[in-house]
Amino acid sequence: MVINPTYLAQRTRTSLNWQDARRRVIYAYRQWLRSAPEIQQMYSLNMPVSKIRTKVRQEFERHRYVNKLPVVDMLIMQNDAEFQETLNYWKQISHVMKYFRETENPTARLPQGFMQGFLEGRN
Repeated sequence: MVINPTYLAQRTRTSLNWQDARRRVIYAYRQWLRSAPEIQQMYSLNMPVSKIRTKVRQEFERHRYVNKLPVVDMLIMQNDAEFQETLNYWKQISHVMKYFRETENPTARLPQGFMQGFLEGRN
């Protein structure tokens, strides 16, 4: 397999207006959804494609109410880099699985007391 580091590379640019930013975000979201089966196969993930797509949706929803155009542009640039690293197989399985950890979920179970948290290795 030939390694092509420019595969999926995106040119860094700023959005012209809110409509342009919206179009770029929707394009990025659709790219992730379309590539979910490939990501599952590539990283040998033991979960359905629907769970991967749900997590992608949650990550995009996390930044839904950002109301500054430069921040949206920065998030789009970070997304492009993340997408390229994921599909070029530049990540390890642990990097992909960090999105599915229970600790990433804000409603995750908290330890009952200090000692239980200490024994579980949680801060």
